[in-house]
Amino acid sequence: MERRLKRALPAKLGLIAAMAAIFIAISIARPSFLTVGNLLNLLRQISINGILAVGVTYVLLTGGVDLSLGSVVALAGVVAAGFAHPAAYPVIVPVAIGIATGAVCGGVNGWVVTRGRVAPFIATLGMMTAARGLALVVSAGKPVSNLSRGFNFIGSGDIAGIPLPVSILVLVALVSHLFLKDFKLGRHIYAVGGSENAARASGLNVGAVKMFAYTFCGAMAGLAGVVLAGRITTGQPNAGVGYELDAIAAVVIGGTSLNGGVGGVGGTVLGAFLMGVINNGLDLLNVSSYYQQIVKGVIIAGAVWLDRNKDK
Repeated sequence: MERRLKRALPAKLGLIAAMAAIFIAISIARPSFLTVGNLLNLLRQISINGILAVGVTYVLLTGGVDLSLGSVVALAGVVAAGFAHPAAYPVIVPVAIGIATGAVCGGVNGWVVTRGRVAPFIATLGMMTAARGLALVVSAGKPVSNLSRGFNFIGSGDIAGIPLPVSILVLVALVSHLFLKDFKLGRHIYAVGGSENAARASGLNVGAVKMFAYTFCGAMAGLAGVVLAGRITTGQPNAGVGYELDAIAAVVIGGTSLNGGVGGVGGTVLGAFLMGVINNGLDLLNVSSYYQQIVKGVIIAGAVWLDRNKDK
């Protein structure tokens, strides 16, 4: 593990270099890429995926995975939107309910994985289907609209010229970085991912650590759902399709190992930014959505391949 940690900085520098090269190439091909309007839109897009990616970083560090992110985003969005009508409740209420909805979904995932001893892939796949169905049931299959201006401000507002979703991502990333680095529970997450048997032998409550990781991941999916609903001004039961793939790809590209125990939030944010630039660039280049899916698939496969072979 020490050898892998020593390689973390060069890997980040390589990621920054690749991102700079792609940024320059797109700017040359499409000068509109550098317009203020497009860059602000890019930052808003990155913020939602970045929040998801920071959350799933915790899960991947334990050696798990969460495939339910997109569906939880949709469920949290429609539930929060249901409490966000004008003159209904203060804006903090739908925000808290949306985050709590995600946290409950994440907690269920954690319980099934730790208590039910179900593989994370299967447990979260089940939640992916169930949460999507719940989103459709709660919303009766229709968008939840007529949201308050305060709620919409969360996704579309600016503070001092900085989009609020960007500020939320920065806060979430900074707190998570400090938590994983300096707090005992954060170090326990790394320990569980590095060697679950060794962590258990040293007296760590492995189940509780995993429960926390999945619950926090769900809470971040709930927060992302709130931000997305505020941005598009509706709670969409069909929102978030494929978001889990972009988030996991961002984390792996950022250097977090699928085997657990190695990685961090800094690389995750860089990975989310790279994914956002690629998505935005492909849109500006008028690349068909069909081909965009192929590109994303190649990126994900390549990131996993590099993760598996970087120590050889």
